Amino acid sequence: MTLHLTIVNKAYSSWSLRPWLLMRQFEIPFEETVVPLRQSDTLARLLAVSPTGKVPALRDGDVHVWESLALLEYLAESFPQMAIWPRERAARALARSISSEMHAGFTALRQECPTNFRRVPRAPRTALSADAKANIARIEALFADSRVRFGADGPFLMGKFCAADAMYAPVVNRLYAYDIKVSAATKAYMDAVRALPAWQAWHQDAAAEPWVIEDYERV
Repeated sequence: MTLHLTIVNKAYSSWSLRPWLLMRQFEIPFEETVVPLRQSDTLARLLAVSPTGKVPALRDGDVHVWESLALLEYLAESFPQMAIWPRERAARALARSISSEMHAGFTALRQECPTNFRRVPRAPRTALSADAKANIARIEALFADSRVRFGADGPFLMGKFCAADAMYAPVVNRLYAYDIKVSAATKAYMDAVRALPAWQAWHQDAAAEPWVIEDYERV
């Protein structure tokens, strides 16, 4: 049976992006349903596929999985022939650690620079809280550490694209869309992610969506 992924607006959903990007980049076949946010039936449609009323949610026959990181782990188990997590033990441990850190943290950056694939950089975002600036500093540090330790085989965090890159893809959008000043090394990593065919496909879909949420557009 074909995998089925339910997500919300591609323009604004950081959580939806993560498994979608990974599945497209690894060429894992799947069908998708996009449930637009803030419609009269949004919550009912989401509760039908996820007990939390949040997505992404994946259906694989009678198996249902929700939460981005859980989806990536399920995909890694389902497709062991693919290096969704790095093959090397130490690299895999680091990739999982920073992915969990992303899943649980960086709240200030999330709130002050929400994901928006429609947003065109206008002027460098400098009016950030101390917490958001600390988030960015930590992200740049973990990018640099990952690249130095395990990035010899390519331009991604562990060299080759893996689940950790999918987890940090929304950060790449935030740093780019709000024109946040970053190091040359971080910019090179961002350019590599933004050049992915899967990223380009998501971006095109986001631009073509008919739903616009003004709250996001005003940030």
